[in-house]
This record gives sequence, C-alpha cells and structure tokens, in this order.
Amino acid sequence: MVKRGLFSKMFGNKTAPVESSFKRFELISDSGNTFSPWKGNTFQSDIVRAAIRPKVNAVGKLNPKHIRGDGPGIKVNADPFIKGILQRPNPYMSMQDLLMKLTYQRELYHNAFAYIKRDQDGYPLEIYPITFNSVELLERDNEMFLKFSFRIGKQMVVPYADVIHLRKDFNESDLFGDSGLIAISNIMEVINTTDQGMINAVKNSAVIKWIMMFKQAIRPEDQQTQIDLFVKNYLSVEKSNGIAPADPRYELKQIEPKNYVPNAAQMQETIQRLYSYYGVNEAIVQNNYNEDEWNAFYESEIEPIAIQLSSAFTKAFFTVREQGFGNRIVFESSALQYASMATKLNLVQMVDRGAMTPNEWRQVMNLGPIENGDKPIRRLDTAEVNQTKEAKPDGP
Repeated sequence: MVKRGLFSKMFGNKTAPVESSFKRFELISDSGNTFSPWKGNTFQSDIVRAAIRPKVNAVGKLNPKHIRGDGPGIKVNADPFIKGILQRPNPYMSMQDLLMKLTYQRELYHNAFAYIKRDQDGYPLEIYPITFNSVELLERDNEMFLKFSFRIGKQMVVPYADVIHLRKDFNESDLFGDSGLIAISNIMEVINTTDQGMINAVKNSAVIKWIMMFKQAIRPEDQQTQIDLFVKNYLSVEKSNGIAPADPRYELKQIEPKNYVPNAAQMQETIQRLYSYYGVNEAIVQNNYNEDEWNAFYESEIEPIAIQLSSAFTKAFFTVREQGFGNRIVFESSALQYASMATKLNLVQMVDRGAMTPNEWRQVMNLGPIENGDKPIRRLDTAEVNQTKEAKPDGP
C-alpha cells in the first residue's frame, strides 16, 4: 500500500503518449538467497556495501545551496521556496536520504534518477528518487522522454527535462552510463566461490570423522550402543587422559576431510581489486584514515559527484534564461572537517585575512556560530599592496 501511494504521489495518472524508442537500459538483479551462485545483485555482498558506504555517507553530508548572481551582488538561498525543497525534497525523506539513495544507485547501476514534480507553472514542488527495473529512452518531436518500468508492474513516461540523472562510466551509450556488470562479474564470482568454499569447509568439519568396523554381524541397536559408549568414554571433553583400550570386537578408522580453502593472501588480493573498482581502500572503509588519505579520497571520488549533482540540479531547477542571471544549485562540503587539529588551528590566518569568516572557521572546528560571525574580518596590519607603501623618511 505504501509503494502504490508513493507512486501515485510522485506521478499521478498522467502518461505521455510517446513513440519511437531508440535506447534501453535495464538493471540486472537477482532476488535469490545469499548462498546461490552470484547472478548480478552486487548489493547482496557485504564487501560491496562496505566499499560503497563511505562514499554514500560523504555525499549525504553535502550541503546544497541556491546561489544567485556573481561578484558583489551574490545571494545565497535568496528564494525560501527553493531552500525548503533543498532541505526537504519530499514528505518522505530529507535531502540527506535522497542524496544517499541516488549515490547507492549510481555506484551499483551506474545510473541514478530522481523525478521532479512541478506545479502548473513549471516550478519544482517535490523531488523523488526513482527505483526501477528498466528505463527506456523515447523521442517525439525532438523531445526526449524516459519510460520507467517499476517493480509493482506499472510504467510511467516522463520528460527527460523533469529528471535528475546521475551517471557513471559514461562511455558507449549516448545517454546512459555503461553497466559495470561485466567488469565486476569476475571479481564477484571469485568472492562468491571463496565464501562458498569456506562455508562448505565449516560444514564438512562436522561430518563423520570415525568409522567403527565391527568384526562380526550384530544388531543395529547394539551397534549404536557401542558407538554411544565409545563417544561417551573416549571422545568427551571430560576424558582428558587420551588413553583408550583395544577392543577386539571392532576396528576404528579415522577420516580426515581435506577441503580446499583459499589462503589469506589470495582473499585479500581479491578484496583489494574490489576496493580499487569502487575507488576506496582499507583505511577509508574501516574509518582509519588520516588527513591526507581523506583529502585524496574526497578530491578523487566525492568532489566529482558534487559537481555532477550541481550541474544536474541546476539544469532541472532553472531555465537557460534563469541560469543566465546566475541562478545555480551548488553542493558544498568541507574536506577540512577531517583535517588534523594543527591544520584547523592554522586556518585562523585565513580568518585574519578575510578569506574565511569566523563562523566558517568555527564550523570546521565543529563549533556553533556566533553573532556577527558571518562578516569577514581583517587584521589592521594587513592591507592591499599599493596601500602599504610608505614614503621613506628624508635623510639627514
């Protein structure tokens, strides 16, 4: 019931009559149990989730702002209506929830979509992430549409202009990011096979380890009685002397299961390949990074997504004319939040020179804002170069 209500809330009952499809992108997934052969749903793997989660959490902390104008006339969040949407995109989630869901889909499927519901004048009202089975690109009268097929069996066609589209590995397709299914399939097969081998090894450790061969025919119940006595007397934990008498009625033969288990080096190499695929390392995954490691991760993985989000939201929110007046959506984040205390304290020099406001510096220090802290300040002994020249005093 919730899914159907959310679907109706997002799209209503409107469907655009569109013809002439020319591109299609389909998500390949499998809903089987965890221990079945890997068939494409990477989100079932704990290692994949661990590799993606740092990126998802970091993107979820990005701060979207509506910027208008340039230079001295710049205004931040000048429109309260847009500011409200950037904080609460729809009644069901916050902007952090929306960004995290889009990042998960971008990393898993290399394509993520969010639908912008507009009012009768074309202004954005709400933003919803789209969870779909397949999407098809359609064209009519030189206008592009996306046809989504959903898990509940419904379909919906929406203008591409009303969709926020994030993509990864944008190469062969004209519109969609290339699927990473083939590229990652070998790594996932190795991981799945390794896990299966370890599970089977544990299971096989509980199989029969001894064979009791009786030298004469006896009744089955008598055989079980002898087995129970032997286990009780000589295989129990309480019996620690390790001495067992010879019994002429039967012979014992020990069975040693030999299961192949990959060594630790092979397993670690496979995990490192997966981490490299998602652009992380062990320090980032385990939250054990230093300042330099985080800055490298931020600049290589998080900042490109922030730029992509800014471009996609700006296109969806503003017309070309409105963008010409300097309207844009910017996603900001400070990598200095993970800097060392010495680096943060050295930023006081930026405050003294007016490059940072006191409140911006306090935010880096995880401190609350102060009154009038949004105004830049400058030390009295600093000024422009042409204002610091002093005439040399006349000589004697």
